[in-house]
Amino acid sequence: MKKKNVLNLIKYYAENNDSSFKNEAYEIAKDFDQSGDYQLAEYIMALLSDVNTFVPQNYDYNFNFFTKVNSSNSSLPLPIELKNDIEGIVNAIGKDIGVNKFLFEGAPGTGKTETVKHIARILDRELYQAEFDVIIDSKLGQTSKNINSVFDEINDLPHPEKIIILFDEIDALALDRLNNNDLREMGRATSTLLKELDKLNDKIIFIATTNLYQSFDKAIIRRFDKIINFNRYTNEDLVDVAVSILTEYIDKFPSAARDIKLFRKIIGNIDPIPYPGDLKNLIRTSLAFSDVNKPYDYLKRLYESANKLKIDENLKLLQNQAFTIREIENLTGIPKSTISRGLNNE
Repeated sequence: MKKKNVLNLIKYYAENNDSSFKNEAYEIAKDFDQSGDYQLAEYIMALLSDVNTFVPQNYDYNFNFFTKVNSSNSSLPLPIELKNDIEGIVNAIGKDIGVNKFLFEGAPGTGKTETVKHIARILDRELYQAEFDVIIDSKLGQTSKNINSVFDEINDLPHPEKIIILFDEIDALALDRLNNNDLREMGRATSTLLKELDKLNDKIIFIATTNLYQSFDKAIIRRFDKIINFNRYTNEDLVDVAVSILTEYIDKFPSAARDIKLFRKIIGNIDPIPYPGDLKNLIRTSLAFSDVNKPYDYLKRLYESANKLKIDENLKLLQNQAFTIREIENLTGIPKSTISRGLNNE
């Protein structure tokens, strides 16, 4: 441990900078570990995991334009590239050098908003989401005034280091100002947003999401420190995501068959495989509506919902998709001998 570490600890303590204090303590623990003092390193890590260091962990601010959002404890299966990007964001925030504005772009259901909830949990920060139906006003010039008020609220927070601000689907304010189809009023609102982002307190973590990145105002894009593309799922990634989602829910259904090989085959044959948000809905619904007396019923429902066809009427398709006779029997409830005769006749 160096003098610099001690000075940083004192500095972060005086500033009530909880996340930076913890990061510095982690670095000290790592230094002890590398020098061979494993017991002291483990002791520091145990203290950090058990104790909240400075300020109260929960705030209830009386925002006019925001609602509080609970952080997420559910599983977050992401491709390795996305995981690395999210770890990079967490590390950048911990270094406390003013890197604080992030844009998550991608198709609906790719996990953008859910990832923000997990970042809030990891950083132990309160998450507040902007309410655009309150911010956007039909009166001329009022939307711009509301945007000014929004940023006045968040810049005046007493503990900015404990907050994450989420502008979910920021497209409502940030579409291209030069687009002839855009209302002039929204162009003014976007210009106001530009100015306010430039003045944002760098202790505030600001994350925005968008499904319409290609139509996004380029000047707004330049205001963000990092843009994360969530459209980076391969089919293999999506199958793994589906297995992770199933694992999270299937324990609540003890009668359901835990046939992961068959489940992976069903997901792998969907074209195209849905993004995580839609996968989660498909899997949960199939489990919820399944017959408790039929262990494979949820898999049958999953296949039929995803492919929009009746499984009993498409045995040849199942065979062409490399399902075995035994698997077809499990999915349909039709005896193997009957399935074999039907396929041979076809």
